[in-house]
Amino acid sequence: MTTKRYLLILLISCFFCMSCESKKTAAEQNKQVCVNIETTMGNVVVKLYNETPAHRDNFVKLVNEGYYDGTLFHRVINQFMIQGGDGDSRDAKPGQQLGVGGPNYTIPAEFVYPKYFHKKGALAAARQGDQVNPQKASSGSQFYIVTGNVIPAGQIGQFEKQLQIQQEQNIFNTLVAAHREEIMNMRRNRDHVGLQALQEQLIAETRRQVAAEGIITLTPEQREAYTTVGGAPHLDGAYTVFGEVVEGMDVVEKIEKVETDRADRPVEDVKVISMKIVEND
Repeated sequence: MTTKRYLLILLISCFFCMSCESKKTAAEQNKQVCVNIETTMGNVVVKLYNETPAHRDNFVKLVNEGYYDGTLFHRVINQFMIQGGDGDSRDAKPGQQLGVGGPNYTIPAEFVYPKYFHKKGALAAARQGDQVNPQKASSGSQFYIVTGNVIPAGQIGQFEKQLQIQQEQNIFNTLVAAHREEIMNMRRNRDHVGLQALQEQLIAETRRQVAAEGIITLTPEQREAYTTVGGAPHLDGAYTVFGEVVEGMDVVEKIEKVETDRADRPVEDVKVISMKIVEND
């Protein structure tokens, strides 16, 4: 074999290997991670979105560490959602108040909206309220699965207007929280003129922010989902949706219907026995 022919064969072989490796890498990147959630009421499988990598990777980390094993669905509201992931709920006593436990960190919000929204079966991250958490950072561990309600087709337009009003209110409330000390000082000093001026300033700023963000409108996909399978559209754009149920929605529906106490905790514990990672093409 001549040197020239040998080099040609070697070059072709290298190109073929690089091509296969490139295809392999692309395939690996397209893989989606699924998690099997084994509960005392049955199994639920959720798919994690690759477009929310921080939430996906954190959830996978906690699953692999066994963090969720033995925890409870501590907050359950029929026709709304089921919530879990509070580390303090493990071995919690009956009637014990839950909902603030978790690792000592938060995750920056990853809104992929309107592509991912709060349709029935959506997996999303719980978080603290806007007044203490204006950046809408997610809890390090707590999550919820949406059940929600179906909105009649004739009412979806009215609901969209309500979302637009809520958008303005949320922005205004965040601005008020940022000026809290200034407002309190004006109230103590009975500075009514100053309060009125500040209010007008915050209203103008709210309108500027709404214009910059764009007025909320429901996409055709949202309208179809909310008027057929249902969901919780009032949460859209406020909480990170990072996955969805792909199997076991009937189990979620059974959990949402259990008897609960005044704090929305199930009277009889609904426990996560274990979570395991399942890779899905």
